[in-house]
Amino acid sequence: MRFSQDFAPPGRDTGRPRRGRTGLLTAAMSLATALLLTGCGGTGTPGARTAGAGATTAAEADRIEPLTTVPATKLPVTVESADGKRTTITSADRIVPLTGGLSEIVFTLGLGKQVVARDITATFEQAAELPVVTRAHDVSAESVLSLRPTVVLADTTTGPAEAIEQIRDAGIPLVVVAPAVELADVGRRIDTVAAALGVPKSGSELKQRTQDRVDAVRTSVPAPADGERKPRVAFLYLRGSASVYLLGGRESGASSLLEAAGAVDAGKASGLKKDFTAITSEALAKAAPDAILVMSKGLESVGGVDGLVKIPGIAETPAGMDRRILSIDDGVLLNYGPRTDRVLSELVAQLHPKDGAAK
Repeated sequence: MRFSQDFAPPGRDTGRPRRGRTGLLTAAMSLATALLLTGCGGTGTPGARTAGAGATTAAEADRIEPLTTVPATKLPVTVESADGKRTTITSADRIVPLTGGLSEIVFTLGLGKQVVARDITATFEQAAELPVVTRAHDVSAESVLSLRPTVVLADTTTGPAEAIEQIRDAGIPLVVVAPAVELADVGRRIDTVAAALGVPKSGSELKQRTQDRVDAVRTSVPAPADGERKPRVAFLYLRGSASVYLLGGRESGASSLLEAAGAVDAGKASGLKKDFTAITSEALAKAAPDAILVMSKGLESVGGVDGLVKIPGIAETPAGMDRRILSIDDGVLLNYGPRTDRVLSELVAQLHPKDGAAK
């Protein structure tokens, strides 16, 4: 989940807490990881608005598209980690990315064959056969070291800290990458990973490809008709089996996507400055969303749209009354990486269907 995340859950990359995120979010992320391992269950999404013709299918969303050019690796390199430590990488023969979002970048750069393990949040097809050695915020240093990595990539939210230090103390080059929280961060994150792996040229190519595709999607966003306003969309993080119901605010990570898709982030517009806050009828009434954005597994976990509207306060919002729900795969929604154009395209298709069915 950008819990990426990395699932990113609320994710950056999945996954987070990001930039001083709260204890409430940290707990939610741990629950999200557990649900990924056990399956969320649920009853599907009866009554949900369907995506427009331009939306990506689940199969498409769960594959990455590597660059067609062969990366030219130039090592050794010395880079500075996001935690201030300088690291020298002499080999990228055995790579272990500790988040799904970092795995996505490595594979898309064309270095997938050199990845020897994955985090539970790396859900895309090409990584499916790799051994799972970490679970987002529960990294097993012993499992990582047993694979004899030549370089390990971590996020600033990767932990526990003791595991990170254990890997470093074993002499393994470990690079900490700052998370992405908005569209403007995508290129920087790609550049950082590419530099650490000695493929800066491939990084530049991937950054340009990603930016071009995002720009192309943005040009497809329809302008509001005369007299109409942009739709207000609330991002909700849901885990029904754990009774976790959160409303995204300014720091949730969803604002940049929603605004690029031609919407207003209802939580941010209502004055919520934190990342996430527990859902209340009062907060929802103030947000007054025309539509609600959720992760697909989160929607399943509350019993689909029928279950979602039973959460206190949701049925009374314009979105709840219209049953206007936007659902996007957990593994890509907040990753802010090479597949962000697909996420944005799907969001635009669901928010602005050409047939007008969801309006």
